[in-house]
Amino acid sequence: MNKQILTSIFFLYTGCAYLFAQGASTPSIKSAYTAGYWQQEVDYTMNIVVDTHAHQFNGEQRVVYTNNSPDVIDRVFYHLYFNAFQPGSMMDVRSRTIEDPDGRVRDRIFNLSENEIGYHTVQSLRQDGQNLDFDVEGTILVAPLASPLLPGEQTVLEMDFESQVPLQIRRSGWNNDEGVEFSMSQWYPKLAEYDYRGWHPNPYIGREFHGVFGRFDVKITINKDYVVGGTGILQNPNEVGHGYEDEGVEIRHDTNELTWHFLADDVLDFFWGADPDFTHVKAQVPNGPMLHFLYQDPVLAVNKTDNENETYTENWKQLPELTVRAFEYANTHFGTYPYPQFTTIQGGDGGMEYPMGTLITGARNLRSLVGVTVHELYHSWYQNVLATNEALYAWMDEGFTSFASSETMQYLFEGTGNPHAGSMRGYQRLVESGKEEPMATHADHYHTNFAYGRAAYSKGAVYLNQIRYIIGEEAFRSGMLRYHEEWKLKHPTDLDFIRLMEKESGMILDWFHEYFVHTTKTIDYGITSVDATETKTGSTKIELERFGLMPMPLDVWVEYTDGSKEEFYIPVRIMRGEKSTEHTEKRTVVADWPWVEPTYTLTLPASVETIRSISIDPSQRLADVNNANNVHVLISEQ
Repeated sequence: MNKQILTSIFFLYTGCAYLFAQGASTPSIKSAYTAGYWQQEVDYTMNIVVDTHAHQFNGEQRVVYTNNSPDVIDRVFYHLYFNAFQPGSMMDVRSRTIEDPDGRVRDRIFNLSENEIGYHTVQSLRQDGQNLDFDVEGTILVAPLASPLLPGEQTVLEMDFESQVPLQIRRSGWNNDEGVEFSMSQWYPKLAEYDYRGWHPNPYIGREFHGVFGRFDVKITINKDYVVGGTGILQNPNEVGHGYEDEGVEIRHDTNELTWHFLADDVLDFFWGADPDFTHVKAQVPNGPMLHFLYQDPVLAVNKTDNENETYTENWKQLPELTVRAFEYANTHFGTYPYPQFTTIQGGDGGMEYPMGTLITGARNLRSLVGVTVHELYHSWYQNVLATNEALYAWMDEGFTSFASSETMQYLFEGTGNPHAGSMRGYQRLVESGKEEPMATHADHYHTNFAYGRAAYSKGAVYLNQIRYIIGEEAFRSGMLRYHEEWKLKHPTDLDFIRLMEKESGMILDWFHEYFVHTTKTIDYGITSVDATETKTGSTKIELERFGLMPMPLDVWVEYTDGSKEEFYIPVRIMRGEKSTEHTEKRTVVADWPWVEPTYTLTLPASVETIRSISIDPSQRLADVNNANNVHVLISEQ
């Protein structure tokens, strides 16, 4: 094997804090934000044979692992996610001891029987044909390498394993609440990610993921009656049929089993779902991917006390057309989807994103069904294409996804008003609860599920709306497209995103990022008084006060008695810039507000008698946690 050390191991260092890579024989000092960006690469070949009655499978796995890092790798880590579904696992204990457990989990893992638990039993692991010793602790396998892997080198890791699929509890499993037989996510021994921070062998407690981009060549042998869908392009449609075959091809199954062969390039993971009662429907996005939908027909709310016989099939029949429109909107406003296919499969325990597809529960009204589909497909932008480390930056995945899906749902259902009002309400409840933790908290280590959920989903979406408010609509929209284009199929961090928005806007934004991500300080501004100054000059003095600890620029709007409006824009001095005009009304940029000053005096060149009202941010983008004092009405409308 070529042991040439690539010249790319030399990097320019910046003023960022230096981080030591973990698990390397010769750790390097590396900043993630230099021109020397690198990422590891995997090439999976997997063959599994499924026993549908026992809910077990045997597997063979071959991984070609390319070390593009500047470090020498002397051990590898694998995730064994199914091991979480055993009594006494970390996921079980976490669910039984956290103050607000996920209602889908609670103590269900603790009460699983032997034929309901999940497990991966690794029978052998080899590096370039040489057997490796390994240790398994819960959901993590660690194996010292027989031959250290140098920068620029490849090695082949081969594994034989047996697995039992757990009863469906969280994300993956058999027999979900709607009777879907197999929801197969986090289902195989998965090589952990190694990046500029080192290895990421996080024990699985039911939260977020991180993965290595690569190629997946997967063959699934299963009973011939099952319809299968998942990540990747089916390579043998005319052998398996079930709606995948070419038009006019007659399919005959002469054996009791079929082998489904899928191939996917440049993805982080591989999921699949299977059920003998699936209906398969396709829809084409113009100049975009082929969409596949797999759902039971009829879709019934089984295992539910209410509406037990109600069918939701008509909603699934409307879903393809609406999903096509959602993809067209997403491609225009948030960047082009890069893969040739997307598959929506009924299954799981709610909605969960995976490369090139999603698992969603199906017994939903139309708006809910479309909403969960739209939310999960946007994860293909912010988790699977812009593959941030979800564990460290859950808010960049869930929050950005929530932001985009809210706007898309308003477009699809022709809604009006602020599409992000729901995210703001969720963030407001978090602030009022007293349970808020900084968004920089690792996803696994939030004290409550409530704080995690509101931070990741609600506050993460509000973060984007604050950026939009600070830099303006035009710079924000072009910045979001630029972010997708420059960082697709990579692993951007929070600093990569905020630096890109600085470049796009010409502003300094680190102050905002540090306040909103690393602290729980809040925004709260108010109008404290409005007084006439000198009768001769006819001017009016407005006193503004910052009650919260987080500074922000202000859009102050004045409405006059003649019906005209005027904006007075107050930048924060540490921005070192200002946003462009976003409207056609008159706009005046006034003196900067230094962040250390708790108050600010704004003098209007108009007499108080000519002013009807004064308001802070009528666009409702500013995340002011108490907007009761944001409007001062001088003359009420009759």
